Amino acid sequence: MTTLSVVIPAYNEQNGICTIVERVLATAPALQAVGVNTLELIVVDDGSADNTAQLVLGYSQVRLIRHAQNGGYGAALKTGFAAAGGEWIGFLDADGTYPPEYFPRLYQVVLEQEADIVIGSRMAGAASEMPLVRRVGNLLFAKLVSVISAQKITDSASGMRIFKGSLLPRLYPLPDGLNLTPVMSTRALHERLTMIEEPIPYRERIGRSKLSVVRDGMRFAQSIVWTALYYNPVRPLGLIALMALAIAGLIGLGLVMLRLQGVHSISAFGAFALFLALVLAVAGVSILALGISFNYFVALFHRLPIRQGLFIKPFARLKLEKHFGAIGAGTFSAGLLLAFASLALALAGWAVTQLWIYYLTSACLSLMGIQFIIAWIQMQILDTLRLREQLVAEDMQGQEVAPVVRLPSPALLTPETV
Repeated sequence: MTTLSVVIPAYNEQNGICTIVERVLATAPALQAVGVNTLELIVVDDGSADNTAQLVLGYSQVRLIRHAQNGGYGAALKTGFAAAGGEWIGFLDADGTYPPEYFPRLYQVVLEQEADIVIGSRMAGAASEMPLVRRVGNLLFAKLVSVISAQKITDSASGMRIFKGSLLPRLYPLPDGLNLTPVMSTRALHERLTMIEEPIPYRERIGRSKLSVVRDGMRFAQSIVWTALYYNPVRPLGLIALMALAIAGLIGLGLVMLRLQGVHSISAFGAFALFLALVLAVAGVSILALGISFNYFVALFHRLPIRQGLFIKPFARLKLEKHFGAIGAGTFSAGLLLAFASLALALAGWAVTQLWIYYLTSACLSLMGIQFIIAWIQMQILDTLRLREQLVAEDMQGQEVAPVVRLPSPALLTPETV
């Protein structure tokens, strides 16, 4: 017997709640056709000030749970999840934007692709009445999740999906606000759950939207990044670091080209560009080292292997962090050599106007090298702490002992024993 528990969070939805409840209940025969024997419908009234709860009470097939005060979209969903008795849990909004008639199709995808979560994607090609501003926003959120998780997703914030109820401990904690859905998507991808998207149509909501494009959009983006930091910090931090290093490298290349052309002085803009390059170069190394070090903390806390998911596939096995010590020593040495070479040139009569760029470059290289060395030392300590229990267990077992063959005592040797 398979049960699907559908949760509907509702806050002041008296204009549309009856319609969506009846549409969900009407899917029972189609759900039975794909293997769902029982449909459990739970409406969580999130402290509504209108007649939402009273209208739901008119349906004997519906379980109503009421919050004493408004706790938020995510809080209402989590209350429904806790009360759900089905092996599978689904949810959708109360405003009529999502089509409950697609629940049978979502469950069919579960069976066909052995999925853990199936998302009804509003951005995968089906008919959509979503306003342009929200469509662009959802596209940006999906791209952000895809970039920081290295897996493609088209609709990270969809409010219609089904998932295995047993997976809640791996998906929690989830926020109480509207950002529950992008955080759930981000956690699912980083937990290596099988998440499939199925195109669904989308309609404009009944009544006034509670979504603030700017405020909630900023909250969505912040939630996605922070959630990714809990799993694979080097991915978002490393991408920021690589951008900083790339900009610094381009500025440095431009200065070198000017130098080769015989230009020894720079304008006010050139001085600012040089300052920016030095700051970005040192900051880029620091942020990259921070991200990789954080991944060691994550592995230590969860007792998991180190996951460094920063680089593209051709370089995935490079394990750059293992070479931080050598990179740091080489970079620091290059900085020192350049500094002493500049000093020698100054003593030989070169003007400061010719040497200042070399001194700045040597300082930048030296600082970058120190950052690499510090990060390498930190990672060695963290990795030792992470593996301590394993190393202790190996030491306690000792080495494999060869069998001992005892010879008779010399005093007991006789011609027969010899």
